[in-house]
Amino acid sequence: MALKLYYHPLASFCWKPLIALYENAVRFEPILVDLGDETSRAAFLAVWPIGKFPVLRDEAADRTVPESTIIVEYLAHRHPGPVPLLPDDPDEALQVRLADRFLDRYVHEPMQKIVGDRLRPVGKRDPFGVEHARAEIETAYGVLEGWLADRAWAGGAAFSLADCAAAPALFYADKVSPLGGHGRLAAYLDRLKERPSFARVLAEAEPYFHMVPQEPAEG
Repeated sequence: MALKLYYHPLASFCWKPLIALYENAVRFEPILVDLGDETSRAAFLAVWPIGKFPVLRDEAADRTVPESTIIVEYLAHRHPGPVPLLPDDPDEALQVRLADRFLDRYVHEPMQKIVGDRLRPVGKRDPFGVEHARAEIETAYGVLEGWLADRAWAGGAAFSLADCAAAPALFYADKVSPLGGHGRLAAYLDRLKERPSFARVLAEAEPYFHMVPQEPAEG
């Protein structure tokens, strides 16, 4: 098959291109990467030596496309479908890209900081860094709550790249820093979960949810 996606169903940044692919029913070959398996890891590193997924391989075009946002933009341009993930209007496209970067930088990345800290051994954890990450997420929640006052989706009136970014970021962030009193944001996350593309991603990830590190017990 011309398109191959190197990914893992549990990896949050992999959800972004998966949602985009499912939104437009783009045919692709999913290649699950197990970095703990020497053969799987070596095969993936041969495609992308950096060793971070997701990575899209377009065999027909002989292109290797890393980074979740770039993959979605590549799909929007090279494999478009009925759902335009990037608006044609430059100003609207800029708004979508801003929302995408905002969600990645101020929700997704600090969420990963908190989850990653749970994997550290006792005595090596970073409580100050976790506190800072939680504060960053809460600030971002406030900004997003304001944005959603006059828009249905993260980037504007239509589902877009920004919502592909929002779905994994908010789903996991809600587990470590609950949305609480952010009513619009909580309702938006519910709408995302009801979207068939994201519902499919969640269903495929569910068998792996037990692998998500839980908050360490006190004491």
